[in-house]
Amino acid sequence: QVQLVESGGGLVQAGGSLRLACVASGRTFNIYVMGWFRQAPGKEREIVATISGSGSTTTYADSVKGRFTISRHNAKNTVYLQMNSLKPEDTAVYYCAKRYGTWSLGQGTQVTVSS
Repeated sequence: QVQLVESGGGLVQAGGSLRLACVASGRTFNIYVMGWFRQAPGKEREIVATISGSGSTTTYADSVKGRFTISRHNAKNTVYLQMNSLKPEDTAVYYCAKRYGTWSLGQGTQVTVSS
């Protein structure tokens, strides 16, 4: 069973940047579509970005397009989420996720953007 461990969350001022990282266990990392979800207090969980196994295809939620970048390093079993121009509405718990049929999520890391 693949485990996902996120890091890189924290407190940042509006307009700032953070880079989240997620390390996956196992030897078949490159077969998984990877993604990042987030859930703000009182709101439903939403998908933020996805990346194909090879890294050639990415998708983004409209709310983060042009500000967030998802990438992966398959040799390191790691997926990243570079978040720039952060806004207070980006405050949420961010979850790394893998998809092999269905999505499986990690434990999450808190991102707080102050105004």
